[in-house]
Amino acid sequence: MTLTRAGDPAGDPGLFGPGSVTWQAHGDPMMWIAGIRALYLQALHPRAVRGVMQNSDFRRDAWGRLMRTAGFVGTTTYGTTEDAERAGARVRRIHRMLGATDPDTGERYGVDEPALLLWVHCAEIGSYLHVLRRSGFPLTDAHADRYLAEHRHSARLVGLDPATVPADRAALAAYFARVRPELAAGDDAHEVDDFLRRPPVHPLLVPARALLWHRVAQLAYDSLPPYAHELYGRPAPDPATVTRRLRATGTVLRTIPARLRWQLPPKHILRAMARLGPAARPAPYKLGP
Repeated sequence: MTLTRAGDPAGDPGLFGPGSVTWQAHGDPMMWIAGIRALYLQALHPRAVRGVMQNSDFRRDAWGRLMRTAGFVGTTTYGTTEDAERAGARVRRIHRMLGATDPDTGERYGVDEPALLLWVHCAEIGSYLHVLRRSGFPLTDAHADRYLAEHRHSARLVGLDPATVPADRAALAAYFARVRPELAAGDDAHEVDDFLRRPPVHPLLVPARALLWHRVAQLAYDSLPPYAHELYGRPAPDPATVTRRLRATGTVLRTIPARLRWQLPPKHILRAMARLGPAARPAPYKLGP
């Protein structure tokens, strides 16, 4: 293979390494649906979503934002330690320069407030874990706790003190219960919702949006917790039906050969395998007890 870049230290396992739960889990195709769920959930924190909307044209750059998030996750999971640290430094540098203004109080605040970074982190990692498990990826409770503990590393990269980050399912559930009173679906959240339901596309792609994207976004929305459905003001679907749809979707997507899926740029997993050898290939059976 010839994918190894000049300067990639041979044998560097990166931030997590092939023995981690993260390494195996993040190669699953249901991560894309989990990422959309995370956007829906993150938008319910008024201060956090305001920081996004006031610093970017979300409707014009939503795809770019989604791809940058996917690139960050891919780099921090499968890149070298240097790659991961560099990606984290870039995120922290950008966040330090950005702020938002509360329209009701006039308060100016930084988007790198620890409380906001923690919400974004927990909504993202919690969504990954929720969708993977509910769609049939074989993560036990012990695996789930290990996964959350591992992501204190990614939390550090974006500027959080790892000691403040939930490291198991109980702590994550307690965090969501604590922050629940702060959540609301304001105008910004509804704008995110509108975009995810009907993203602007070329007229020729409108039928494909209705046929494919709408189903993907709807499934991501349906997998949200009941309080999120209540806040968005749309009916909560039957949980058993959602679980069946998630499992069916996961089954179909997982029949696509991994090597084919991993060919999509920027080929994080293939680069990691070129660096570490074929034994580094992520696979559910490698999760262990």
